[in-house]
Parts: sequence; C-alpha cells; structure tokens
Amino acid sequence: MSSPKIIPAHERLIVALDLPQVDEAKAFVATLGDAACFYKVGLELFVSGGYFEFVDWLVSRGNKVFVDLKFFDVPETVRAAVRGLRNRGITFATVHGNQAILEAAGRDKGDVRILAVTVLTSLDRGDLDDLGFQCDVEKLVLSRARRALEAGCDGVISSGLEAPALKRELGSRLLVVTPGIRPVENRPVDDQKRTVDVAQAFANGADYIVVGRPIRQAADPRAAAQAIQNTISAAFSG
Repeated sequence: MSSPKIIPAHERLIVALDLPQVDEAKAFVATLGDAACFYKVGLELFVSGGYFEFVDWLVSRGNKVFVDLKFFDVPETVRAAVRGLRNRGITFATVHGNQAILEAAGRDKGDVRILAVTVLTSLDRGDLDDLGFQCDVEKLVLSRARRALEAGCDGVISSGLEAPALKRELGSRLLVVTPGIRPVENRPVDDQKRTVDVAQAFANGADYIVVGRPIRQAADPRAAAQAIQNTISAAFSG
C-alpha cells in the first residue's frame, strides 16, 4: 500500500530538530550533511529565540522545512498566523483544532501545505478515554482526516497504525505524515506509544515519516539517517 505520490525518495525522511538552541540545530544539520534534506522545526526551538531566522537559514541552504507549531487559537488568529508563513519557502505547517480553525488555515495557506493533527502518537486508548473520546482511535483519526480534507488541508499527521485506513478511505487525496517512528520496540522512558518502524510506515501508506530521537541519539547520527534513507529507497525501488 505504498504511496503512489511522486515524491523524491530522499525527501520522504523529515528529521525532527527537537534541540534546545539554534546553534545546536545548525551543528546537527551540518553533521547529517546530505543524509537528510527535510527538517521539522518545532516548539523547543521556537521558544529558544531566532526561530524564523533559523527557518530562513535552512531554506537558504536548499533544505525543505516543516514548521511544526500546531496552531490552535480562534480561527482569525490562526488564519493570520498561517498567512505570515507564506512566501518564505516553507513546505508544511501544522494546525490543530476544530473545523473553523482548519478552514481558516486552508483559506489563507498560499504556498504552504497545511497538515491537520489527528491524534498525537503519544496518546493511547487510555489517554483518549481520559480526554472523553468514546470512539476508537482509528474512527477518530478517519473523522478528523475527512474534516481536514473538507476544510482545504493538504494532509494529516497520523500514526502509521492508522495510515492503512486513511489510504483505504481517502486514497491519495491527503498526504499522510507519520511521526513516532521507532526502529526497535519502545523503551519504557519513551513517550511515543503508537509507533511503527520505517518499512512498516511506508508499507501502510505513509507519504513522509518524521524521525527525531532514533537519529539524534544514535552513536553516529549521519549513519542512522543514511540507514533510514536506504530503507526508504528500497521501499520505493519497485
């Protein structure tokens, strides 16, 4: 069930730059070299200062950028925030919220592709029960994905566990970007709960994967990223 979208294989890996300082993030990008070309820049760097200067730096190097700030506010505020991302060379941005919020983002997205958050991969069935969601995870993800499509979003953030249902129900109409990628069984200290490995994510229908700690915490991050790239190349070689 691999994605039929024409996406260069080496762009399908998005490396999460969840680091405390911009200087560290720049050094890490240099360490990875050509083993990665697409980066997710999230909240940790946002609060450290110099966020958009760093985004501009990545774009100036020819990197693709995923702004992962999960905009969640009244629709007009989200619309204005998304509008502020236009014409900066940003590829993806995340939005979280109800239909009006998603529609506001979709209305003013310009050249930025909007990804709607479905269910965070750090949540499991028990967490959803605590939050008051009575339906199962797959039904909730599908419902949110359908609404995202209606709102004008370009894709969704979804666990690889729900990717098969998304592709079965929605086909190629929405991009599926899958975080929570783990090469081995989770350790007890890991906050990601609904995970898959690289090959399974793409077999299930993911278009892109987001990988952070398995690369950053590897003894040789560049080799770890390249190993993932090799797996992706093999998945799409046929």
